[in-house]
Amino acid sequence: MFNRIVIQEEAKAVLDEFGIKAEVAEEAAKGLYVADSVEATSALCLGALRAGARIFNLITIEDVAIRGGAMVGLVMNWSAVDMAKLHVDPMVVMARKTIDATGHDSELCRMVERKMGPKLRTPTGRVMGEGPMWAEKGERALVRNSREVYPNLFVAGMAAHAVLGGPRMGPIFGGMLLSGKACAQRVAAALKHGR
Repeated sequence: MFNRIVIQEEAKAVLDEFGIKAEVAEEAAKGLYVADSVEATSALCLGALRAGARIFNLITIEDVAIRGGAMVGLVMNWSAVDMAKLHVDPMVVMARKTIDATGHDSELCRMVERKMGPKLRTPTGRVMGEGPMWAEKGERALVRNSREVYPNLFVAGMAAHAVLGGPRMGPIFGGMLLSGKACAQRVAAALKHGR
């Protein structure tokens, strides 16, 4: 809901890659940039679509599709159907790779845990939950936590910290950009190597 977002210098290259304008923040905030949130979101969505991502509008994920111990797709329905509690058959969309970027709730990973038990690639096999707020530490750890946590299921953004127990973070958005980029690169590498 911010009109402007703050990005640290390490993530500015992502803004540049998508042609998003950013201004140097005030002198007191050295190493930070400010960008228009609507421009940033729109440019990132357009870039993702042009790279082959699929964005489904007004959809609720009801379940996951698992075959042979690997995630192979999502069971989805229209959000209005879910809100109205109608009994309408859902659609199954198959996917070679899926990224849980559902934020603090890490909804897809929680579904996998409910269905399959403690099989996530975490110390407990379960969604660990976020640690206490520590923005600087969280920003540094987020790229490392953006990875495959179940066969064919990756995590990015705050879902990565929620699943792997990383610290809650503050309103600096560069870590989110770097996390998404790192996760996309890991998915691309897995696809390239036939995994």
